[in-house]
Amino acid sequence: MNAARPAVDVTPSANAPATAASAWILDFVLLSALWGASFLFMRMAALEFGPLPTAAGRVTIAAACLLPLLYWRGLGPQLRQHARPVLFVGLLNSGIPFALFSFAVLSISTGLSSILNATVPLFGAIVAWLWLKDRPGASRATGLALGFVGVALLAWNKASFAPKAGAAATGWAVLACLAACIFYALAASFTKRYLTGVPSLVLAAGSQLGATLGLLLPALWLWPATMPSAKAWAGLLAAGVLCTALAYILFFRLIARVGPSRTLTVTFVVPVFAVLYGTLLLGEDLTAWMLGCGLVIVSGTALATGAVRLPGTR
Repeated sequence: MNAARPAVDVTPSANAPATAASAWILDFVLLSALWGASFLFMRMAALEFGPLPTAAGRVTIAAACLLPLLYWRGLGPQLRQHARPVLFVGLLNSGIPFALFSFAVLSISTGLSSILNATVPLFGAIVAWLWLKDRPGASRATGLALGFVGVALLAWNKASFAPKAGAAATGWAVLACLAACIFYALAASFTKRYLTGVPSLVLAAGSQLGATLGLLLPALWLWPATMPSAKAWAGLLAAGVLCTALAYILFFRLIARVGPSRTLTVTFVVPVFAVLYGTLLLGEDLTAWMLGCGLVIVSGTALATGAVRLPGTR
């Protein structure tokens, strides 16, 4: 999830013992808090580094954290075996979306960015329908329609293509967020199509390496001439270590403990933390319109992912 959600399709062992609620709820809340904070940290870094160097720095730091763990677990041969698709999915699932969100948070609030990020499962359902022929039932189709109505209402109210002093027009930022969500959705279906069965740590570490390789040259080209401040470096390190490397580990541990369906509901909680951080730490405005549209989007997403169903439908 940008805060992104890794593109995986993992099924837990059928005979895994039931885990006490307290054992996984802590991981769930921590993961939500970390991915919610990613928008704040990206803004801290992007203000001085710029969007592309911020994205490149984030994935490079995450790769540096995850690759030693991968080789310590003896998974190096599997990374080499699946190198091409794993490296490619890193661009789809991390490199490009992180750059788009880093661009967006320079013009719109982190809270609005996180609400738009909650549309990832909506786009995921559409892509899976068109690419993998995973046709949604009536309940999920209703959720897709409801979710996109919420997005349209939110974008209509917030998006403007009029020039804005010191930043891109908000309309371009909203489109960047939605484009990032489409890339996440493409990555999810690509992973399901070509990388099913690949160990999750191989996907996590390898994808960050692929994103690093893809962003390295443009990031060096656009690297700021003036050394960024300690605050910007702190934001970049936090985004890479906490919101990417550590978040991946928590995400996959949750899948193993409680299964993918329950884990993916983290998407609904991330905007709560992001809006809270933005309001308290950045003084961002939180309007009733944003809250209302966010509720419509989350409700539609819950239906579209099958987390809830309309009575008498599938």
